[in-house]
Amino acid sequence: MNSESAEGRRTIAVLGEMAELGRDALAGHRAVGREAGQLGIDLLLVVGGPLAQQLALAAGEAGVPTVGWVADNATAATFLQDQVRSGDIVLVKGSRSGMHWQIAEALAGQDVTAWGGWNDKKENTPT
Repeated sequence: MNSESAEGRRTIAVLGEMAELGRDALAGHRAVGREAGQLGIDLLLVVGGPLAQQLALAAGEAGVPTVGWVADNATAATFLQDQVRSGDIVLVKGSRSGMHWQIAEALAGQDVTAWGGWNDKKENTPT
């Protein structure tokens, strides 16, 4: 039973690559994909390159019903704006270097970095 049928709403995870894993990167990304399946995530969107693709493949193999893989934050935000429905629970998780807060801001329609007590994103934003 997935979480949508259990609670009447979907769980959506948006995950970026984990650049700090070193030689354990492939195994680590595949493990996270399997965990998404075990947790009953309804929709998983992975952002990044080949390691993100491996995470997505492992999630599909583990039973996540809808899995997407995109290369960049702008594409992720556009995809999610078409997918997210009222009541959905959305987790956006990624490294600061991946600037995945951009996805959360696009969905929320407002600055989200100040929520965590920091607001240095403008220093890290490409112009």
